[in-house]
Amino acid sequence: MRVVLDTNVLISGLMLPDSIPGKIIHAWRNAHFVLALSEPMLEEITKVLAYPKIQKRLLWDQSQINKFDLLLRFKTDIVSLESIEAHVPTDPDDNMVLATFLASQADYLISGDSDLLNLNTQYAILSPSEFAKQL
Repeated sequence: MRVVLDTNVLISGLMLPDSIPGKIIHAWRNAHFVLALSEPMLEEITKVLAYPKIQKRLLWDQSQINKFDLLLRFKTDIVSLESIEAHVPTDPDDNMVLATFLASQADYLISGDSDLLNLNTQYAILSPSEFAKQL
């Protein structure tokens, strides 16, 4: 199974390992599914991990953020968004997430973002709790 995890799910899972997103991260680390990301998503994840409140919660410094970035690059399929266009009408910032999903030909996009979840009649977009039931 091939999956795209939105940044909000990935960060939540790191911050709260016993939560549903945390269980999803655990499943990924144990190879229960293949994670697909794009370069813009990797950049966003690294940027969000560097937010002071996130660093404080995770107790991570820049070195640990860099190590996690390397882990993501090693354990994910990184897809190109070069020829992919996607449009999230209510939030253009989500275009790259939807484009990553389309480019990767993933089975699911997992997100807690209502703008993306509202597109679930057009695309295979699930909330973390819906996806966790399938693991």
